Amino acid sequence: MAAELTAPELIAKHRPTLDQALEAIRTRAYWSPHPEHPKAYGEDGSLDAAAGKAAFDALLGNRLDLTDQPGVDDWVGEEVSPYGIELGVTYPHADLDVLLPAMRAGQRGWRDAGAELRAMVCLEILKRISDRTHQFAHAVMHTSGQAFMMAFQAGGPHAQDRGLEAVAYAYAEQVRTPGTAEWTKPQGKRDPLALAKTFTPVPRGIGLVIGCNTFPTWNGYPGLFASLATGNAVLVKPHPRAVLPLALTVRIARDVLAESGFDANLVALAAERPGEGIAKTLALRPEIKIIDYTGSTAFGDWLEANARQAQVYTEKAGVNTVIVHSTDDYQGMLSNLAFSLSLYSGQMCTTPQNLLIPRDGISTDQGPRTFDEVTADLARAVDGLLGDDARANALLGAIVNPDVKARLEAAAGLGEVALASREVTNPEFPDAVVRTPVIVKLDGAKPDDEAAYMSECFGPVSFAVAVDSVTDAAELLRRTVREKGAMTVGAYTTDAGVEETIQEVCLEESAQLSLNLTGGVYVNQTAAFSDFHGSGGNPAANAALTDGAFVANRFRVVEVRREA
Repeated sequence: MAAELTAPELIAKHRPTLDQALEAIRTRAYWSPHPEHPKAYGEDGSLDAAAGKAAFDALLGNRLDLTDQPGVDDWVGEEVSPYGIELGVTYPHADLDVLLPAMRAGQRGWRDAGAELRAMVCLEILKRISDRTHQFAHAVMHTSGQAFMMAFQAGGPHAQDRGLEAVAYAYAEQVRTPGTAEWTKPQGKRDPLALAKTFTPVPRGIGLVIGCNTFPTWNGYPGLFASLATGNAVLVKPHPRAVLPLALTVRIARDVLAESGFDANLVALAAERPGEGIAKTLALRPEIKIIDYTGSTAFGDWLEANARQAQVYTEKAGVNTVIVHSTDDYQGMLSNLAFSLSLYSGQMCTTPQNLLIPRDGISTDQGPRTFDEVTADLARAVDGLLGDDARANALLGAIVNPDVKARLEAAAGLGEVALASREVTNPEFPDAVVRTPVIVKLDGAKPDDEAAYMSECFGPVSFAVAVDSVTDAAELLRRTVREKGAMTVGAYTTDAGVEETIQEVCLEESAQLSLNLTGGVYVNQTAAFSDFHGSGGNPAANAALTDGAFVANRFRVVEVRREA
């Protein structure tokens, strides 16, 4: 069947966007082609708010078909929204012995398409996802528990930005080597040696994306598009509680591939039966050559140790730390930290957990503040931010699973509570579990407290840890990053020497650092095309989103030499 989307049409449509993305990753300046505001949608074929909600509602209680994905032997799905809604969507369950060979069958044509056309097809997929951002926002909200506006932005344009960023890096790495070269070596009086050479990027095989519950698109798109753009087929294995956003992504990708004249089976879905746990099975299949994973440290470590046939990219867990030494904007610091601790109920891999504060206190523009005063003032800032239930619901979202709720409830018994968590009622979704953060005071000099602050407590839990000095804080930061890893580090200081000390620790231990944030940028947020998410240099993650290393090993360059 002839392609409905021809190569010249795709290049004319999307090459300018790719060029802008390439420029953005070069300059690291702000840029995004995906609007963050809900009212920006509704024209040029995109769904507005009402149409997006209707499209989401139409999915509920129905099968989500994937245009003849092969090997279907069952229909599965038991997603329940953290807001209390049973989604009732079912997905095709695949016989892997049928599906995986079918995925490999289309790779030759996809390889031979070349880096530019593959990038254009990926950008068409992203454009169609962008057009359905409102639908995706509801899908992300009701699988992750994010509040709607966060689901709209993080699950929509920000995730799409990360996918486009991966495509840009993939393209740049593939075209770094020329496609052809004429090689001539002088031989003195003899005729020179002459060879004609071709260099072809070739894929590793099938990439496996193991999705997470909290950010299915934001964390899923970089690996998906990095593997696809470098010529690999991609099998998407969503978290069983967050299938819908990635299943919609797979359906769109399959449609675009088919319309572009490629095999739709280059992208496929691996949904699982309750309790089936197919991630380990898939990870060890010989056909799987690349794995992208976001989730627990235990399973990430298992993948790195056991999936030896694959190139494994993991984002695991860490203990994120903020050092509070001094500030010239005390209220701005408190407001910024309060927001960082509250956003999405702390269910972000970048949320600060440990706040290291000298026990003798800190200097501020409002005079000195003791350790107890700082923690009390921060508690009041969080209370003020979340005092109105409507605002609290808009920031907190819902607790994503019972394990987070259990950790939150247990945290109060770990030390002196500076801020108690409270229950918030969501009038629109009365079954949602919504809780404000807890802040617990611990002593960095007491060995009994170390077990708490040196372990990740994922969710709306943070520890205010008293330390003897900023030097002790820096050394505790170093040990935490080295032993436990960190996705983010923050620091507040007006002292250039302290700033240099903390910066040196982060450089030596490969941790991303944010200094003196008091405005509308927060330590737990990163911007595609400019900020790196993770570093790949400490135990929290072995890869960064997104850099050249994230894409370059997803393909190899094969050379063919001929006599000229």
